Amino acid sequence: MELYEYTAHELHDILLRKEASAREIVESVFRRIDEVEPLVRAYITLTREEAFAAAGATDARIARGEEIGPLDGIPIALKDNLSTRGIKTTCASRILENYIPPYSATVVERLMSQGVVMLGKANMDEFAMGSSTENSGFFTTRNPWDLDRVPGGSSGGSAAAVSAGEAVLALGSDTGGSIRQPASFCGVVGLKPTYGCVSRYGLVAFASSLDQIGPITRDVTDCAILMNAIAGYDPRDSTSVNREYPDYTQYLIPDIKGLKIGVPKEYFGEGLAPDVREAIEQAMNRLQDMGAILVDVSLPHSEYALATYYLVATAEASSNLARYDGVRYGLRAKGAPDSVTMAKRTRKEGFGAEVKRRIMLGTYALSSGYYDAYYLKALKVRTLLIQDFERAFEACDVVLSPTSPTVAFRIGEKTKDPLSMYLSDIYTITANLAALPGISFPCGFGQDGLPVGLQLLGKHFDEPTLIRAAYAFETAWGPRSPKPPLQTGGRDRASIPAGSFSDD
Repeated sequence: MELYEYTAHELHDILLRKEASAREIVESVFRRIDEVEPLVRAYITLTREEAFAAAGATDARIARGEEIGPLDGIPIALKDNLSTRGIKTTCASRILENYIPPYSATVVERLMSQGVVMLGKANMDEFAMGSSTENSGFFTTRNPWDLDRVPGGSSGGSAAAVSAGEAVLALGSDTGGSIRQPASFCGVVGLKPTYGCVSRYGLVAFASSLDQIGPITRDVTDCAILMNAIAGYDPRDSTSVNREYPDYTQYLIPDIKGLKIGVPKEYFGEGLAPDVREAIEQAMNRLQDMGAILVDVSLPHSEYALATYYLVATAEASSNLARYDGVRYGLRAKGAPDSVTMAKRTRKEGFGAEVKRRIMLGTYALSSGYYDAYYLKALKVRTLLIQDFERAFEACDVVLSPTSPTVAFRIGEKTKDPLSMYLSDIYTITANLAALPGISFPCGFGQDGLPVGLQLLGKHFDEPTLIRAAYAFETAWGPRSPKPPLQTGGRDRASIPAGSFSDD
């Protein structure tokens, strides 16, 4: 195996044994980037100079005999809506194409203080609005499993980078499934933490009551390690919850006997692809074989979740994106005769079609005469969705569902049908509306040999149970993370039977 193929915890052991240096690890990852990035296009910005400087600092600490932490010297990709001091943060939008923040996000500060090596800023749907990374203002990222397919979104660049070996770890953000859905499409692990668990300070806002930062990794162990680094109270974020946070690695336990897993009937109806259903049902059987108890639960208001989400999210986006007016920072249209015309031209030139669509939807929902009929009603339905989960958790410990109704779809397949694209997140948006934690991890393959992700949703701040369940499944049924053909020299996907893991 090449160094870029190892997990973070394996690389930590390699560093401790002095079998390789941090610089050699970073060199391996950048060689991989140079090899496959022209195909995958996971990054907007690469930070080679900063990466080698950080790796050199790690090697110096090791040479001095200092103790290094589990993430010291480990390469990571950061979604490009996380502010990085002195490094471009574009949100994959032309309106912020040359924006360089004067500060870093709290999660970035925490990672840098632990010696993490930043490789660069990953591509995404513009302002995190999308499910395929096709809405990037610059280019489309491609799925390492099939370069004709999307990697998911909006954290598609982060997931593709980890899957393709272009990063060992990544951070994404999840407003309606933007960590979990691309993790599912790319065959990696993605965790959306409880709202308030990870600081949003320095995350460029899309929908402030829904956004949450989380890890994308190759296995559940790395997920727990990365959560240890980023979770915790931050007084700079008014929504950050001041409570004690556990050591998530203590829950890497391969035992789920007696765990009650709720199976909502509403998530297994019309729209679920047969190959995804088969993989999920086989995974459910495996969980039962491991001693878990499957119980039927109901989330009766789920049918209203999509409409609720696209009223709440667009309303908040309309408010948050009003600041991009060409006055303070970012793009400013040239040649306008007055400030009003300048602002209009700036927003017309700077925003892409999907962002404009959502701004208009949100502005309409918040407008006089429509606020009560749309936005206020959506908030009331949001409360009903929260109550659905509260009742479900009286009967179970976690709720199970597919992460996405299909495997990764082809590039261009859904761009002309926004509603079809929005349905890609039908199983993930409820966690954001209810502020719940959710994890997606590989559980099998679809008919095209493409990964299928299994989603587990937990009670507020019960990430430990999600990590325990995902780790137990991974340990019993593995592999830790399936490798795409891009990494294995063009393996024939058709040779992988639907609903089962490969033998890698």
